[in-house]
Amino acid sequence: MEQLVNEIRVGYADRIVNELLAAPRPTLDTVYLRRFTQGEEFFLELTKPYTVPKLPIHHDVRQSVPRADYMNGIRDWVGSCLAVAPNFFSDLTYFFDPGEVLKPCFYRLYRIGDDYYLYLLRVDLSFRPMEADVLERGSNDQTAAFSSRRLYMESDFIPLTSVLSELGKVISFVVKQTVSQTWIGETGKGYLIRGIWMDAELSKFFSKLFLPSGKRSYPFYPFTCRYKTLCMTILDPLSESRRNLLPYLHRALGLLVPEMEAIQQALKSVAFDEDLPKFQELKAKVPEQLLKPWAGVQIDAYLNGNDQKEFAVEF
Repeated sequence: MEQLVNEIRVGYADRIVNELLAAPRPTLDTVYLRRFTQGEEFFLELTKPYTVPKLPIHHDVRQSVPRADYMNGIRDWVGSCLAVAPNFFSDLTYFFDPGEVLKPCFYRLYRIGDDYYLYLLRVDLSFRPMEADVLERGSNDQTAAFSSRRLYMESDFIPLTSVLSELGKVISFVVKQTVSQTWIGETGKGYLIRGIWMDAELSKFFSKLFLPSGKRSYPFYPFTCRYKTLCMTILDPLSESRRNLLPYLHRALGLLVPEMEAIQQALKSVAFDEDLPKFQELKAKVPEQLLKPWAGVQIDAYLNGNDQKEFAVEF
């Protein structure tokens, strides 16, 4: 099949992992704290550690099926996570991304009327020496085995135009592209030339629209520009929280899609500012109801045990 411009491919779906996820288990009240690093990476801090076994580092991206030793390690890790945080994964489906072997993917498909939405959870299993306990040293070919209470993740709702399948199996999610072009130029000279994109500015624009006036949420942006569309960041991966928040993305899209081209034009030559006329115009149109989920968000900066700055998120 020809590669589509804006899609998320569903790679190898391991039967054993998905049977583990679907197996009935006692319901546990998973206790966790929401955190961001100074580099804006999001993680959950659990009360009990999970373990990650040694995993092979190298993988040919052209190979859609992972090696047996890799898959055995992922199965062990999933079992460890289900023991300490079963509610995060129990209703999700796993698939392998050959481009990012240390980021196992989980998803669930939702529908509101005729519109489809993808919940995509990517968990980062990279070894962070100052945040984990080494169980077995790594090498040039394998990661270290470790335990940690920090679960790093990317957790997003993504609007779709369609879901492609073959022989009854999902093979691709086609993203509903609502942003036409986020590249706006280059800066620097020679080897130091780098591109300039407006994704970050669009994320600020979207998020500030739906945050109460004066509310500061950095580094948390509830609405982001990703995959060339308007996405929603989910800080609480529990199933009930996802279902409760999705309608807000649906309504936000209805408000912003007709205005998207004008928003991009407003940000092509200037950085985001709440005094932008287009922002002020749209802010006045946002119903009070759409501000409620984030009215109680509180961000507190602190120093962790390694004297590094981090951010605690409270709802």
